[in-house]
Amino acid sequence: MVYNSNQIQEILPHRYPFLLVDRIEEMSEDKIVGTKCVTANEMQFLGHFPQYHVMPGVLIVEALAQTGAVLLLSKEENRGKLALFAGINKMRFRGQVIPGDQMRLEVTFTKQKAMLTFADVKATVEGKTVAQGEIMCALQDAGK
Repeated sequence: MVYNSNQIQEILPHRYPFLLVDRIEEMSEDKIVGTKCVTANEMQFLGHFPQYHVMPGVLIVEALAQTGAVLLLSKEENRGKLALFAGINKMRFRGQVIPGDQMRLEVTFTKQKAMLTFADVKATVEGKTVAQGEIMCALQDAGK
């Protein structure tokens, strides 16, 4: 393990109920792998859906983005900055994520252009792809 949840909170500004990555397993210069342990007591399951809990796709994408943000913001030159969504492309959802699942969150940076970072992202549960696509992230100084 590279980072546990306490160490992730030293890098990301997100907090419960919106911190959606629990652990970082692997990290290199351009790739990061994290884990989200999905539990039934999370806020989104109060309304999505009370009778059949399914993690919303937008939160799966957010978990992928937060995983990528850990890689971006762990770099010394980016400390104290914010990583903001700049775009989502070709995102496809191929399965449901329910309480009890452990999502593996894979983010690979493909290109950097000025303050924009482009990444291929994939979420899997037990080896099955549940979401896949591309995201863009913009770095911004905090407080601007």
